[in-house]
Amino acid sequence: MMSIVVAVITGLLCGFILRTMQTPENIFEGAYIYLLITFIGVPCTFFYNLLSCIIRALGDSKTPFWFLLLSTVLNIVLDLFFIISLGWGVAGAGIATVFSQGFSAVLCYVYMYRKFDILKTEPSDRIFRKNLARQLLSIGVPMGLQFSITAIGSIMLQSANNALGTACVAAFTAAMRIKMFVMCPLDALGMAMATYSGQNYGAGKPERIWMGIKSATLMMVVYSVAIAIVMWGLADKFTLLFISPDETEIMKDTVLFLHINTSFFILLGLLSILRYSIQGVGYTRLSMFSGVAEMVARVLVSLILVPALGFLGVCLGDPTAWLFANLFLIPASSTCTAS
Repeated sequence: MMSIVVAVITGLLCGFILRTMQTPENIFEGAYIYLLITFIGVPCTFFYNLLSCIIRALGDSKTPFWFLLLSTVLNIVLDLFFIISLGWGVAGAGIATVFSQGFSAVLCYVYMYRKFDILKTEPSDRIFRKNLARQLLSIGVPMGLQFSITAIGSIMLQSANNALGTACVAAFTAAMRIKMFVMCPLDALGMAMATYSGQNYGAGKPERIWMGIKSATLMMVVYSVAIAIVMWGLADKFTLLFISPDETEIMKDTVLFLHINTSFFILLGLLSILRYSIQGVGYTRLSMFSGVAEMVARVLVSLILVPALGFLGVCLGDPTAWLFANLFLIPASSTCTAS
């Protein structure tokens, strides 16, 4: 129900959101169509995330990954079919994304229903229980607010970038696609730490949580250094996946963004590990405050650095936000995991 309400409200506010973000007129129509379709598909995203988290909580972290991988491949195939074969353009990209997410949600549902007998319900299990709903909301609402608050900062940064012109919008979009791909291992480490921390906290073994954090941090540092080296050497090659080589200005800005952001991936990795560890032991409100720190940092960058430095200021937005969040999370995590 909540996902449907979100889909309706955000769908109605598409135009307002894009206007507020100062979206250039020459890309406004395409952005509106894509955003509207993805907002309508919010229930698909919601159900995949819900069901995959349930499967992971039951000790199976591999199956949701394979479903997500299959969904990604399907998304790419449908993108090519809808955009090139059918000529649906931006709308085709949006439909492909929503359909692939819905497909992965269906796979998760069928798998968990057949695999886990504990999830097969009786009529008495389907009764709404206020105490359980209250407990879930007390955990989930702060986590949701954290992502919402972080998103506000990201929107501010995106708005500041939009004001710089279409070339900067294209560079930012291409760079973000590449960045989101290469940061997946860091997100995976964080999610693994949420499960690991929750299990050991419930077992009364907080000392093992710090052992896990140290091991995850070591893996994170190795990966962050490696991907930074790769990006400094091959960022221009990755950029060619999205940008034509004759678009030299966009190419230059995209490469600059990737160089700066991947150079600070250690901050991002530490943020992911500590934030998810705190969530795993139940301190969701503290995790939310780290989101506030991120938002404040991005707002300051949008208001101060971007007007002064242009696209370079945009490139510094995420690393500054990661730094602000870590300055809060490091002492908070020491307190939470020791209790």
